[in-house]
Amino acid sequence: MYIEVFQRYIQFEKRFSHHTFTAYSTDLAQFTAYTQLNFSIAAPEEVHHTHVRSWIVELMNQNINSRSITRKITTLKTYFKFLVREKYIEQSPMAKVRVPKIAKRLPVFINQPQIQQLLDEIPFAEGFSGLRDKLVLELLYATGMRLSELIQLQEHDINFYESTLKVLGKRNKERLIPFSNKIATTLKQYLEIKKAFVPSVSSATDSLIVTDKGTEAYPMFIYRIVHHYLSMITTIDKRSPHVLRHTFATHLLNNGADLNAIKELLGHASLAATQVYTHNSIEKLKSIYKQAHPKA
Repeated sequence: MYIEVFQRYIQFEKRFSHHTFTAYSTDLAQFTAYTQLNFSIAAPEEVHHTHVRSWIVELMNQNINSRSITRKITTLKTYFKFLVREKYIEQSPMAKVRVPKIAKRLPVFINQPQIQQLLDEIPFAEGFSGLRDKLVLELLYATGMRLSELIQLQEHDINFYESTLKVLGKRNKERLIPFSNKIATTLKQYLEIKKAFVPSVSSATDSLIVTDKGTEAYPMFIYRIVHHYLSMITTIDKRSPHVLRHTFATHLLNNGADLNAIKELLGHASLAATQVYTHNSIEKLKSIYKQAHPKA
C-alpha cells in the first residue's frame, strides 16, 4: 500500500519522468524483496538502517556499480522521507546511511572534425528517411536536447520567425532553444517531404520525428539512427543520442561559451550538473600545455 501511494506521489505530484518512475519502482521492489527474504520485514516501520546497509553490501557483492547503488539509496531516501512527511512512520532509517563514493566519470564526446565529417560528408539516403535521419543528428548536436525531448517535439513547437524550438524538459519545464539557418533549412525541407509521406489521418501527423511507417518515433528507433551514423565516424564505445548532448555542451565550452548559458540551453536545474563539462576543457588545456610548453 505504501509503495503504491508513493508511486502516485512521484508520478502525479513530482512529475518524475517515465524512466525515473520505473527506476524508483524497481529499486523499491528489489529492496522490499531483499528485506522480506532476509529479515522477514513486512512493513516500512520495521526497517532499520542496518537493513539498508546490509542491502548495500549485497549490491556491492553483486558488483553493482557505485553510481547505480547511489541512485538506489536516493530512491530509499525519497521514499522514507515521504513516509515521514505523511506520518506513516516516525523517522527515516536513512539518517545513518552513507552514500558510497562515486568515481568521477567524464562525459564522452566527439571531436569537432568528426562531427563536421558526420554532418557535411557522410551521405544520407535519398527521400524521407535520409532527410529525417540527418535532421535527427543535426537537432541533437545543434541543440543539445535530450532524447525524450526530441521525441516529444511537435511541429507547432517550431518558431521559424524567432528561430527557436520550444522544448518540454524534465519536470515538465519548458525552455526555448535557438537554432541556426542551416537547421531551419533542413527543417523546412523535412516538413515539406513529411506532408506527402505521413497520411493526414495519422495520429503522429503533428509529431516532428516519425518512423518509416509514419508513426511517432520511440527511443530505440532514435538510438539506432544515432548509433548507425556515429559508427561511421568514431570508434568510441558509447554512440548514443546522449553523446551528442555531451558533444554539444563540450564544444560550446571549448569555444568560449558562458557556463550559465550552457546550463540554460541544456535545461539543467543547477550549475553543478553543467560543471562536469569543465573537466573536459581542463583536460584539453593540459594536453595543449604538454605539447606546447618547453618545460612540460
